[in-house]
Amino acid sequence: MSEAAPKIEVEDLRLAYGTKEVIHGITFDVHHNEILAVIGPAQSGKTSMLRCLNRTIDFVAQATVRGTIRVDGEDIRRVRDVFALRRKIGMVAPLPVGLPITIYDNVAFAPRSAGRTRKADLDPIVERCLRQAALWDEVKDRLGSLGTALSGGQQQRLTIARALSHQPEILCLDEFSIAIDPVTTMRIEDVLKELREEMTILLVTNLTQQARRLANRTMFLWNGEIVELDDTDAIFSAETKDPRTRDYVRGVFG
Repeated sequence: MSEAAPKIEVEDLRLAYGTKEVIHGITFDVHHNEILAVIGPAQSGKTSMLRCLNRTIDFVAQATVRGTIRVDGEDIRRVRDVFALRRKIGMVAPLPVGLPITIYDNVAFAPRSAGRTRKADLDPIVERCLRQAALWDEVKDRLGSLGTALSGGQQQRLTIARALSHQPEILCLDEFSIAIDPVTTMRIEDVLKELREEMTILLVTNLTQQARRLANRTMFLWNGEIVELDDTDAIFSAETKDPRTRDYVRGVFG
């Protein structure tokens, strides 16, 4: 892994919904061009943490964020253009969210919103993103069809293509495989391995073996605290530093 400054630096991050604190002062870095997996039981703060990174947590009433998050050295709470931040940090939700427009327009939506309206500019963007999401060969002859008419697995890959359309430097995936079949899951995993060459990826997953297959490093988050963060091989070895990590990856609880 490169010794360059981290892509993301999180220091003493705390998040509360009203009076209930759900993330309790976590600190970690994310390196350039790595896949960092985040595992842990439900209600451990995994999704909330992702939402802090691109400031979609701002839309949640009564949410209070403390601590510091830096992306490329810049404090995200002080950025002047939060929309540019969100373009920089793509997000893929657990369930496919296809817009009720054509497949082409789903992928072209973000570039158009940024002012790129010429078909000659949009065509290569749409093809590139659909290829990156391993969907092009399946839909190239029906780009004018509704995106919502695709299968669940295809819609999830369309969601990834849409997230890639504004060329994010960071891609956050929140349990992307929760509603799709194992074959499609493996196809998307292959896509992520290739995308790691181009961007930094944060992968929240409830599948510990998925983290083991994909991640350079793995974080075990439990009750809003980091129990352990290490190279993935170390997290899944018998010599893990914390017995709670060993029990979780072995399926003793979860």
